[in-house]
Amino acid sequence: MLPDKPIQNAIQAISAKDISAAGSYHALSGSERKKMLGMLDVKGLRSLTGLIKAAKKKRFAAANKRFLEIASRSTPGSTPVYLIDETLVEENMRILQYVKDRTNCKILHALKAYASFATFPMMSRYLDGTCASGLNEARLGREEFKKEVHTFGAAYREAEIGRILRYSDSIIFNSFYQLKIYGKKAREKGVEIGLRVNPGHAEVENEMYNPCGPHSRLGIVSDAFKDEFPKYRDVVDGLHFHAMCEQNSDVLQRILTSFEKFYRSYIKGLKWVNFGGGHHITRDDYDIERLVRLVSNFKKRYGVQVYLEPGEASVLNAGVLIASVLDIVTNEMEIAIIDASAEAHMPDVLLMPYRPDIMKSGKPNERQYTYRIAGPSCLAGDTIGDYSFDQPLKRGDRLVFTDMALYSIVKNTTFNGITLPDIAVVRDGSMVETVKKFGYKDYKDKQS
Repeated sequence: MLPDKPIQNAIQAISAKDISAAGSYHALSGSERKKMLGMLDVKGLRSLTGLIKAAKKKRFAAANKRFLEIASRSTPGSTPVYLIDETLVEENMRILQYVKDRTNCKILHALKAYASFATFPMMSRYLDGTCASGLNEARLGREEFKKEVHTFGAAYREAEIGRILRYSDSIIFNSFYQLKIYGKKAREKGVEIGLRVNPGHAEVENEMYNPCGPHSRLGIVSDAFKDEFPKYRDVVDGLHFHAMCEQNSDVLQRILTSFEKFYRSYIKGLKWVNFGGGHHITRDDYDIERLVRLVSNFKKRYGVQVYLEPGEASVLNAGVLIASVLDIVTNEMEIAIIDASAEAHMPDVLLMPYRPDIMKSGKPNERQYTYRIAGPSCLAGDTIGDYSFDQPLKRGDRLVFTDMALYSIVKNTTFNGITLPDIAVVRDGSMVETVKKFGYKDYKDKQS
């Protein structure tokens, strides 16, 4: 039987290396996508992957111009604002859906990275649910994403466990003690039970973000697992590990090798294994083909469902923070004080630390005019970094910080009583909707 016309058109576009193949593929129904994938050989699949990534990259390049245009027309007093482009989030969702189509894995969005539920109705069309770190995230996932909720906590409070189970489809314990005291209650509620294990390998450069580092509290180490697991085998549905941070699939391959070395004898008979987060799947240089091989081969070896739970990948490069220059002072160099704060509004700049990109800027002294960009708080180190520009900065100029949807909104504070940035969403490529404004009440409600 000949394939349906839309499938034929998509396959022809792949053969011609036509970037329109990406749109044709995404426009197919789920069953049509699976049918088409089954008709492609290895070369065709690789070609499709490349075309999907190229189409996404083109969309993101065009969106950068849109961010700058929106920033330029911002009125006085309308900054700072987190601006999330829903069309770009959807581009990331399509990449994640493609991985699902290729592997039949399940993908959960990690709320710890991004929890702006204004975009959840769209995201939930692509992903299988959310992963939570405790009660509030579990409830948000259940009420706003409305799909599966998998909850992991380093330790659960007795006062909250009942409500956590109410909102969760799966609960993952970090110790056999917590499994012992709460496992029966989870079973009675029909909630699946998982154990987080330490896979014994990680390649995270900053030890603060390394869950496999020395003396880590996250994940049961293999020796303890070997001794205790036989007592609980009948009540455990799955294993969970998380050892990545903004990394490619070659790192996952090495982690899996270590994980299987320690835990392969315990996987048979389980329902699922969760590979955790930190997978930068939507990054331009991410090796999707390797990820597909790793997940597919693991599923074949052990007959389990595989879960991935990326957070950053969901909204990577899909949001910005627009700020205004309030003043410019001089102390051995020009210092531009803006209405956004590293300490309060983008804390990972100081914690990681890292230097975020500003659109239409360069490294210090790369362009003609160099400034230190700093926040308005009393913290002496509230500086974002040194940047150069083609034109001198002026008071009132707008600066657009890139990749600010992730780990900014979820971690910001009202330190110094500084007002939180508004949150706005670009919908349908042009319409800007302010979905949240903050004020004095938000600051006051956090105090006693």
